[in-house]
Amino acid sequence: MSRHGKATELARTLFKLSLEDGRISSERVGAVLAWVERHMPPRATAVLREYKRLVEEEIARNRAVIEFAGDISPSAFEEIAEAMSRRYGRSIEPVPVPRPELIAGVRVRVGCDIFENSIFSQLGILRAFS
Repeated sequence: MSRHGKATELARTLFKLSLEDGRISSERVGAVLAWVERHMPPRATAVLREYKRLVEEEIARNRAVIEFAGDISPSAFEEIAEAMSRRYGRSIEPVPVPRPELIAGVRVRVGCDIFENSIFSQLGILRAFS
């Protein structure tokens, strides 16, 4: 196995150790980082870079970043999170982010998936055809 492959393999092993009941645990992440600092494995920078990418992906998979323009009730955020939880079959945490440039509507991002219904996106479609 190449040196890069070993670094990736170690990062994946460390990532698996960071999960508790299938979710990222901040305590376990802290323990993994302390272990890396104490033992300084070969290609530690590559290991940490890959580990960070895996952790960020996992966090994004379990969050619905809800970008919105205008007034939206707090219960709407919960309803969106519940709908996303049903869709993905896991608990999704809502993260509201105001975005006035959307003009009106919402954009929801869960991991790499984006769901959008905003005037801004509809204007973009119209611009593409003009």
